[in-house]
Amino acid sequence: MSTTHEEITLAAQDGIPAVDLRDLIDANLYMPFPFQSNPHASAAAAGVKKWLSTWGLNDDPATAAMISCTRPAELAAYNSPTMDSGLLQIMANQIAYQFIFDDRAEDLGRRSPGRLLPMLCESVGILWDDQPPSTPLGAALADLHRQVRERCTPAQAARWAWNSREYVHGLLYEAVAQNHSVPVGSGLCRSIRSLIAGVEPFYPLCEAAQQCELTPEELHHPVMRRLSRLSADAAVWIPDLYSAVKEQRAGGVINLALAYQHAHRCSLPVAVALAVRHINSTISEFEELYGEIRPELSPAGVGYVEGMAGWIRGCYFWSRTVPRYADTMATTVP
Repeated sequence: MSTTHEEITLAAQDGIPAVDLRDLIDANLYMPFPFQSNPHASAAAAGVKKWLSTWGLNDDPATAAMISCTRPAELAAYNSPTMDSGLLQIMANQIAYQFIFDDRAEDLGRRSPGRLLPMLCESVGILWDDQPPSTPLGAALADLHRQVRERCTPAQAARWAWNSREYVHGLLYEAVAQNHSVPVGSGLCRSIRSLIAGVEPFYPLCEAAQQCELTPEELHHPVMRRLSRLSADAAVWIPDLYSAVKEQRAGGVINLALAYQHAHRCSLPVAVALAVRHINSTISEFEELYGEIRPELSPAGVGYVEGMAGWIRGCYFWSRTVPRYADTMATTVP
């Protein structure tokens, strides 16, 4: 059981007094990757707005407001500061799509899980068999699939589709967890969060940004596979810290900080501090493994792993200021 003493010690680490929850995170989170941003961010933001309008996804005022608060092109720019404008636009479009898809899936899954199935089945059919879409959301996904196939190699596009299907399947697990009477334990929460992170579908785009494909031996090397898992987990767990207040108020359960709060029966600031420790160990392992394997990697392999690291960095700097998580700054730490 965590104590008030532990909470105060964590909040004041290195002599930095924590005033709000964001201060607590900043004082304790290990972030070895410096801030960077892509110079094409403004153009990507305009492109996202146009793309969403093309498929009617921002006709709903609530969705348009959500996108405004989420700033998908900003997240893409922070994640991929050296990516060319064409790939950056695909990434920004996909981030916007996934935020819309994820929010709708979570809402449906919480209110009526059975209504979630047609939405998920349409997506899997588009990604698996090129089935024609029947909804605006499906049409947007089909267009994303087209963009990826036009820009990526066939193998990279296939990996993109596979990872995207895994993300869609994970939303079923989230819906079950949201509607189960027994609280989700921290281990199960992490497993579900890994499935619905939605980060790994972007890794083929990181690969496409390199001058050549990675060899199968390099791409499927055990250390490379572990780096992929570590980076995806860290990238999604960091926003969990900043979204914990929002998720708690909405009744969400698949959140790393909330899982720690349930497991330790502690205050949210203590739970966030405990989650930070877990994230720090994940980032440290990523750094250590990258340092070990880097001499063996091709230039494309190095660029690919740098793309993974970019997601860790980008999610941190984006989460700190995005309006979607503004509640974090309004939550004081005692």
